[in-house]
Amino acid sequence: MAARRNGALLSIWLSGLLNSCSRWSLDEIQPLDCSLALLSTTENHGPAPTANTTLMGIVKSSGFTPTERLLAELCERSFLKLWSYPNPFKDDGKELCDLLAVFENHVFIFFDRESRHLENPDKNTLITWERWKRAAIDNQLRTAHGADGYIRSGRAIFLDSALRTEFPISIDRGRMIVHKIIVAHGAKEACQNFSDDNVYGSLAVTYGELDGELSWPFHVELDRQRPAHVLDSHNLPIIFRELDTFFDLSSYFDAKIEAINRFDYLSYCGEEDLLAHYILNFDDSRNRHFIGIKRTDINGLMIGEGEWKDFSESAVYKRKKAADRASYLWDEIIQRTCQNALDGTLLGDSALLRGQSALHEMAKEPRFSRRALATAMIEAIRNFPETTEEIVRNVTFMPSFYEGKAYVFLQLKKTNISDYDNDYRPKRQALLNIACGAAKNRFRDLHTIVGIAIDAPKFTRRNAEDFILMDCREWPDERSLHYERANEGLNFFNTRSLVSRQVKVQEFPTASHGTSGAPSRVKIGRNDPCPCGSGRKYKKCCKRIAIG
Repeated sequence: MAARRNGALLSIWLSGLLNSCSRWSLDEIQPLDCSLALLSTTENHGPAPTANTTLMGIVKSSGFTPTERLLAELCERSFLKLWSYPNPFKDDGKELCDLLAVFENHVFIFFDRESRHLENPDKNTLITWERWKRAAIDNQLRTAHGADGYIRSGRAIFLDSALRTEFPISIDRGRMIVHKIIVAHGAKEACQNFSDDNVYGSLAVTYGELDGELSWPFHVELDRQRPAHVLDSHNLPIIFRELDTFFDLSSYFDAKIEAINRFDYLSYCGEEDLLAHYILNFDDSRNRHFIGIKRTDINGLMIGEGEWKDFSESAVYKRKKAADRASYLWDEIIQRTCQNALDGTLLGDSALLRGQSALHEMAKEPRFSRRALATAMIEAIRNFPETTEEIVRNVTFMPSFYEGKAYVFLQLKKTNISDYDNDYRPKRQALLNIACGAAKNRFRDLHTIVGIAIDAPKFTRRNAEDFILMDCREWPDERSLHYERANEGLNFFNTRSLVSRQVKVQEFPTASHGTSGAPSRVKIGRNDPCPCGSGRKYKKCCKRIAIG
């Protein structure tokens, strides 16, 4: 059931996509006394109760300068709202970095600087280049290495200069992988004017052994023994647009560090060109993209100008971008729930920022996997039966990118609800719990199940999600029997109406598969209600997010 990347393509098999629908009585459902990590959103049902909220409200900086605000916006899209924080502070009240993002054992430290030393074309280019590089890159590198040391020391990190709000994510100093990223602005126009061969005005970069000599203009030499990543005004949005999940971005940086350690030197004309090289190289034996070549007798690597331009103009790339549009429904669900947490209105008992929540598991999925999962959800929503019955439920089983992990998506239609929060909602949560336990009993190889429950969007313009994380690595006979008995009469994943089919999703769809490989009936009209359940029209909700 896990994803398998095949050749130069990424593919995921949704084996056993199951749907069942039947009539039954909600009155028979009682809250279950079982261990699970629960999250519940409150957005569309008025103010949240004051008890059992997962987080107190957190106020985040949005960046102090225009370029910092751009960085914050891009990082919030890739790392999502809960895992990226602009302008954190050290315990002496001084700023630690311009943005700090933490997800699992990966720590991303960002420094953003703009220098205007290159704006005067009449001055000596070599002199102005050295001044610009010193201000925008060299000084930030020293500060980045210092910030790395500060974090490793275990000293406190705060979200405000008054030192009142501590950084909300605990960092495992013993396992952390630190990525230091310098974003340097102010060289693009001068770089383009300096050489007609420069396609976009990106900085060239070489990792090697530093010799202490002055660098050639618009060519940044970096120490391969203490590597950091240098991005510029042009390729910053490209990197974060193309690698806009934690998995995709960290995989790229990991592959880059691996190449820096392997070769005596790694040189490229722009970070976007290195990205194109990475995407187009795939190692079947390790099931991942890589930087370099498989030959072992090569000690250096040079990536030429224009690799990104050629790739981004290809039909293959355009088909991928069209196919990915559906995937942003998955992001919208996560972001809306993250905002509830930041506002202090998210209910439940999950350890949300300690990696023990359904939301955390959802955020781990790479982009092409989100596309498959979101497409399955959209199809399930559109295919929910048109019925006048008082109560109907539909459940969909969706394997994850990760081996042994899957999602259970429950839709419920119930008319004449008298008490949504205190009666109906706990029963919907209990029903979701039973469905997840039934999935484990049906698919014994699972060790992690994420449950997602909503009211069927076909029959409501308001919605609030329930999420549970079921850890089923330990599944003794008593627990299996417990869910078997709870499922009697409900028959989750055990009815004649059960439908199973398999869908292959490629990161780069072929022309014969269209843009997504999904059935045409999944298409959503611009004026249709958005399938995410927000109550807004699709064109003003997830379609806008996908295009943006």
